Amino acid sequence: MDRFLKHHEILEKCERLNQSYEIDPAFFDNIIDELLDSEAETETVILQGFQNLLKEVDHEINRMESFSGMEANCFKGCAFCCYFPIVLSRMEAKMMFRSIEQFSEQRKNAIFEHWERYYNQQAGKLDTALAMDPDDPNTKLEYKKLNLPCPMLDPETQLCMAYEVRPIPCRTYLNYSDPKVCAENHMPKEPFSYEFLYTYYFGAINELVQALYENGEDVFVDYPSDAWSYDYLPAWVKSYREGTLNEI
Repeated sequence: MDRFLKHHEILEKCERLNQSYEIDPAFFDNIIDELLDSEAETETVILQGFQNLLKEVDHEINRMESFSGMEANCFKGCAFCCYFPIVLSRMEAKMMFRSIEQFSEQRKNAIFEHWERYYNQQAGKLDTALAMDPDDPNTKLEYKKLNLPCPMLDPETQLCMAYEVRPIPCRTYLNYSDPKVCAENHMPKEPFSYEFLYTYYFGAINELVQALYENGEDVFVDYPSDAWSYDYLPAWVKSYREGTLNEI
């Protein structure tokens, strides 16, 4: 069995990334260019762009891991990171929910039924969590201490119920050290975040929607206000369930 990387080794590899690796924005731009040149319906273009750009974040992380010689030790059913606060824009939330609506009936209904139980069982913790200021640097730890699971986490399987459309923070937090550090600490120092990739992803998805909007297409989001309105994922799910997601 390979030895787990130590914290200082991870920092050294990340420093090499910072100094020698250059992200090529063309990987993201090409996705947008191809979709804008297509003749697909507007909703299809937006959802394909959303989903393909999420995948491209995964691909970019793989390229960076290959460059730095790192391999994540996260494993199926390991869900400790699913208790961190996940913040996303209203625009992304609408795209995520529209994508979920296209899941099979069985899968979609399982998610909706889970939400019914989740918002009843977690009511007290949700009130506390959603009142926290996401811009406060202390929020991440205090939120994690609540032990409030993500509304997308299946409590039985410990798997994400909407894995392929999970938000950027869920994709970019990876552990290259001993997995048990996540079990033993609310905020272990060993895991590494690639959340800086959000800039490339969001810039591309915003460019796509803006181009469609300026062309007079029905983009099913309130652009541009939805692009710059941020909240916790459980708050957006709550609004979606209550039918108030489109209210400003």
